[in-house]
Amino acid sequence: MPGAVYFFSDAHLGAGPPGEDAARERRLLEFLGSLEGRAAALYVVGDLFDFWFEYRTAIPRRHFQVLTALGRLRAGGMPVTYLGGNHDFWIGDFLQKELGVEVRENPLSLTLQGRHLWIHHGDGIVGGDLGYRMLKKVLRNPACIALYRLVHPDLGIPFAEWVSGWSRHSRDERPLDAAWLRREVAEPRFREGFDTVMIGHFHHMLEDRSAAGEFFVLGDWIRHYSYLVLENGVFRMETFRSAP
Repeated sequence: MPGAVYFFSDAHLGAGPPGEDAARERRLLEFLGSLEGRAAALYVVGDLFDFWFEYRTAIPRRHFQVLTALGRLRAGGMPVTYLGGNHDFWIGDFLQKELGVEVRENPLSLTLQGRHLWIHHGDGIVGGDLGYRMLKKVLRNPACIALYRLVHPDLGIPFAEWVSGWSRHSRDERPLDAAWLRREVAEPRFREGFDTVMIGHFHHMLEDRSAAGEFFVLGDWIRHYSYLVLENGVFRMETFRSAP
């Protein structure tokens, strides 16, 4: 794929005090706007929203501008791929049907610019996450989704956002054990033949390059405003700076 390909994760739109959340959203909108006409593709590696749930006839209105920005990228011909995260995995068919965004729930393996990539949001793939994996199966059960749809959005969405905030803060405070994460996540995929492994979820930035392959943790758009670029077969981690 010619041209630069962009990857980012963990914007958690809707999180935090309204003023701070609005400022982060403006910065993300500026970043998305900067990609128009120059990026070859965009991959959103999960947790774009702090909470996302599609009722049959309603979506969270506070994310309208970001959804519109993604729609503009697609209308301009740019492929946009979305990997569901643990905060926004109740994604239905809105993004795909209305915006043309490809939605993936499972790990993504692909070849871009001669690089063999394995991409995942990062939730539930390390040792000790058995409880979360079981909870994930329960929450994604169609019966649970149908029951939640019985709750009015004005009640269901604020409650879920409160729960999401508690979960996110508990993870943000943990230091990143880079060596452990490499052993758990990256090295098994290198042995499978991938030369690049990429995850989000942990809200830390990591660039781990070795002869076996390159391992990236994408950071977030709460503290780091980070993203990864693949251009001419070379990866680089960058931080988005708003225009003065």
